[in-house]
Amino acid sequence: MNFLDLGLSEQTVRAVNECGIEKPTTVQTDVIPAILQGKDIFTIAPGGCGKTISYVLPLIDIIFRKNRQNILVMTSDSQKSVMISDQFARLSRFHEEEGESDEKNASDVIIGSPDLLTDLVKEGQIDLSQINILVVDDINLIKKNKQIKNMEQLLELMPADKQNIVYTNRRSKETQSILDKILKAPEEIKVDKNKEQEANLSHTETVARTETPQPTASVKPIPDPEAMELCAKYRSFQGKTPKFLLNKAELADCE
Repeated sequence: MNFLDLGLSEQTVRAVNECGIEKPTTVQTDVIPAILQGKDIFTIAPGGCGKTISYVLPLIDIIFRKNRQNILVMTSDSQKSVMISDQFARLSRFHEEEGESDEKNASDVIIGSPDLLTDLVKEGQIDLSQINILVVDDINLIKKNKQIKNMEQLLELMPADKQNIVYTNRRSKETQSILDKILKAPEEIKVDKNKEQEANLSHTETVARTETPQPTASVKPIPDPEAMELCAKYRSFQGKTPKFLLNKAELADCE
């Protein structure tokens, strides 16, 4: 099984291969086709399984179909938002090079935590009433950061007929009530913990083969300071996809 077999475009697959990842992990194999088919998805997967790429890749292809989608990626904190935006920027670059950007029909992508998004809504900077696709990156981490209340308020502002993609690192009784509000007959995908090693090996290969200079294994990549400042000032990534504000940042490693 390779990424082309999952229904991704050649441009997207070329980008992920040049990151040093040639084979999809278990979560990517299961999730990517389901997202492309427009299904609601509930994924239970431990850290390190490659879940970020499992939704970034199909969303890039959806973005470049030119049918204008409004996408919201809800994260647990601003640093995670920066890393996700880096992934979008890196993995969409071959679409950009081929001149596929269409300003009139471009999709909007908003990435942020419930707390930041709540402030943006209050300031009148974003409108969630037209969201077509919602991704909740890890609902348990959002709960751990005490942002569930804001998340529930944001859900009230979104249409009911959107596609919903929710991830968690483990099933939790505390989040079941809000999951019931988000998901409609979802396809449930569960990745066993012993699959975590497979993604970690792929990630190691990525660090070794990517053209962008990488820090040593003991040093964590530092997000671009300007991007972090934008997050601190409650600014989401408001450029039309794929013109991300982080296109000058040092890109994070592919997950």
